[in-house]
Amino acid sequence: MKVTKTQLQDVLILEPTVFEDTRGWFMETYSKSKLKDLGLDFDFVQDNHSYSQEVGVLRGLHCQLEPKAQTKLVRCIKGSIIDVAVDLREGSPTYLQSLMVELSADNKKQLLIPKGFAHGFLTLTADCEVAYKVDNVYSKEHDRSVRFDDPTFAIKWPDMQAHLSQKDADAPTFKESGIHFVYKEVKV
Repeated sequence: MKVTKTQLQDVLILEPTVFEDTRGWFMETYSKSKLKDLGLDFDFVQDNHSYSQEVGVLRGLHCQLEPKAQTKLVRCIKGSIIDVAVDLREGSPTYLQSLMVELSADNKKQLLIPKGFAHGFLTLTADCEVAYKVDNVYSKEHDRSVRFDDPTFAIKWPDMQAHLSQKDADAPTFKESGIHFVYKEVKV
């Protein structure tokens, strides 16, 4: 597995080794022991899978507060998305900065997003499926959202009509959200 650091502190792109032949391909998308050997020791406890019917479905920006914060390992298994992470960890060298990465069934890239980040994605294709692992279970009490277009983050989303859930349409700005994380260095 190839691991690439991004411009956001502690956010990584993981690219599995793909074995192809005349029948198709095979890849190992997750191996706890191999990630641990790379210094990435997360105990994923839940798998999530979303389906978006249309181009332009925007989900996010979401996170969970401590003690239920989540590390996420995200991949697009059908179609293509723009995946976004925003560093919300006060004291981090990349505090309030964002990252956009295209994840697709074709490129097979995965994005590892540690605790303390907001996460969201925008579908670039119809009939899009996204799967991700998390290291803490969902907690409605700790679940938070921030406006995807909050000027604090200056995210340059692709120019298209976004289809939002009511929760995301009603999300507060970061300043109004009450979200607070403190930077703790991740060893990668």
